[in-house]
Parts: sequence; C-alpha cells; structure tokens
Amino acid sequence: MKALFDLSGRVAVITGGSRGLGLQIAEALGEYGATVVLTARKQAELDEAKVHLAGLGITAHVYASDLGQFDAIDPLVERIHAEVGSIDILVNNAGATWGAPTPEHPLDAWMKVMNVNVNGLFLITQAVLRRCMLPAGKGRIVNVASVAGLQGNDPRMSPTLAYNTSKGAVVNFTRALAAEMADKGITVNAICPGYFPTKMTRGTLAYGEDLILSHTPMHRLGTDQDLKGLALLLASDASAYMTGQNIAVDGGASSV
Repeated sequence: MKALFDLSGRVAVITGGSRGLGLQIAEALGEYGATVVLTARKQAELDEAKVHLAGLGITAHVYASDLGQFDAIDPLVERIHAEVGSIDILVNNAGATWGAPTPEHPLDAWMKVMNVNVNGLFLITQAVLRRCMLPAGKGRIVNVASVAGLQGNDPRMSPTLAYNTSKGAVVNFTRALAAEMADKGITVNAICPGYFPTKMTRGTLAYGEDLILSHTPMHRLGTDQDLKGLALLLASDASAYMTGQNIAVDGGASSV
C-alpha cells in the first residue's frame, strides 16, 4: 500500500499553489515524496509558501505566472520542464470568482473568471500533455472544480453565475478529457470542494456562514486537512483505475 501512494521522483505542478487549497495540496504531495512546483501570480506569496513548505521538510520550486496571460503559459511549462523535470502530476487549482446579479454582471469580470478557470486551465493542461505526459505515456491531472459546478446557488446567497458556469465547465472538461486520455496512461479527475475558509470565500462566509452550515449535514466548514487525502489518492498510483470522476468534498451538502 505504501508504494501505491509513494510520489518519490515525480514532479507535481500546483497552480494557485501559494495559499489556500493549493498550498494544502502541495503539503500532501510533498509529504509523500513529490517534487513540488508552485505557480501563482504574486511572487511574495510564493516565497512565503516556499518557506512554509521548507519548514515541513518539503523543497518547493516557485514560478510567478498568471494563467489569464495566455502567451506566458507555454513558456512556463517549457521552463519548468527544463529546470525541474518532466511534469508527472498537474493540479489545476488556480481560480477566480465574482459575485453580482446576472443583469448587472460586468463583462470584464465574466471574462476574468472564464479566462482563469476555463481557458487558462485548458491551455496549461494542453501544454503539459504535449510536452510531458503524452511523450511519457503517463500522468495524473487533478482539477479543482467546486460543488458550484454541480448545482445552482441558493437564492439567499450572492449570485455567482460566472463562477458556477466556469466550474460546471471544469466538471465536464474532466469527463471529456478523461475519456480521451484513458488509453494513454493519463487519468483526469476532479475534486469538488464545498466551503473552506480561504481568501476567495472570505466575503461569502462573512455573511452566509450560518446558512451554509444549516444546509451542511456535518454542520462544519472544510478544514486544512480535508482535501489532502483525496488529492494524494488522485495524484498517485492508488487511483490508477479511476478517471473522469468529480468528487465532492463538502460535508454532505450536495447529498441533500
């Protein structure tokens, strides 16, 4: 069993890995031996994450990059490949959100969410497939979607049409790419988190936490440990016969 979860010698890229869920996933993969590579927009936050991981005995490589800047994605993957090694695991975690009633939703905000959550995710996945996974004949792609991609919003919560739409796209991106890559040694699965205390959810939790908890059978939010086991499973050989799955981690909220 230990060998099934061992990631020694594998390079794992985590987008949006400098904080929140991405950093938690980096902790898990690094603990089990992966060479961790973090990308995010802000160099200062990446540097802090690198120091944090070093305190846990995990060496991390960091690259400042914005997935909304499409021309920079292929050079980023090429640079990681040259400086760190071929990418075995890609965790598509970077994300953006926006809350606004649909009739007033700004187009530029819609495009920002789509460009990061869908278009940037597609382009970095494409680049990693071309340069690393397809030539190697193996790979693990783990998308961080959301329960927001599996359902609509409670009308008492802030409307987030762009975010819900983008995460719904990630859910079916996962299914479609998994089927395409299934005979090529590459698995594609997604984690669909519920509500976790992060910078992205801070505003929503400030006014809606009680409502969220009332609809969550476990009556709590996610903790900094609750995604790690699933992320490790999907990144490792233990999930070799799993692909195209979108797995909710939400305290049971999507089951009722």
